[in-house]
Amino acid sequence: MGTVVSVTSGKGGTGKTSIAGGVGSALAQMGLRVLCIDMDIGLRNLDITLGLNDRALMDFSDVALGRCALDRAAVAHPDLAGLSLLSAPMTLSPGLTEEKVDGLLRAARESYDYILVDSPAGLGTGFRLAVEWADRVLVVATNDASSLRDAQRTVGELERCPQVHLVMNRIQPKLLRKLRATIDDAMNTAGLPLIGVVPEDVRVMLYANLGKPLLTGGRRGAAQACWNIARRLRGEQVPIMHIR
Repeated sequence: MGTVVSVTSGKGGTGKTSIAGGVGSALAQMGLRVLCIDMDIGLRNLDITLGLNDRALMDFSDVALGRCALDRAAVAHPDLAGLSLLSAPMTLSPGLTEEKVDGLLRAARESYDYILVDSPAGLGTGFRLAVEWADRVLVVATNDASSLRDAQRTVGELERCPQVHLVMNRIQPKLLRKLRATIDDAMNTAGLPLIGVVPEDVRVMLYANLGKPLLTGGRRGAAQACWNIARRLRGEQVPIMHIR
């Protein structure tokens, strides 16, 4: 049975979509079957991060509501074997309930080793659909006070999830020193164990604009950090990246 990992954040703009795409790509490069599901209804961008811009004809609601089979709706990546995408609809269908999403994820567990779910920001209906049936949740935050506060609020809504971890994203060493802040401070504020530290990296935007997954450009910077997170999801002991 596959593992469902939801990637969320209380605040928008933390880079959770790039984390979902980067970790999903890393797992696929490890030889695993990976399905990335974009559940950011109306604001979907995971296809851009994965280099699959506008290739999806059907979306996850079509599968959840029985209009299309999963194997027909999921778009296989042309360059990363084992990686597929299920996009988000532009509007929320009234019939799209948590139970329908549970049925979709049950089917996905049968066909994939990992299912990476890109959650919308905030704590509304879309958030509930994305995290309700997750085995693990990655809460993505940056090192600014509002992001950490929102991450803390998000944690309070995840009591039913068995494993919740913090990803510190877009970390800038100079800013950390100026604020006299540490990653430990962030962990204490959010109240979560840390699973990854990801540096600010211009290649994230560059590769998205080129229509290529970040990890196709090699393992350095943010790509290496996503690779490390993927290894930790698999149970490996990997040192947290030291950002200079």
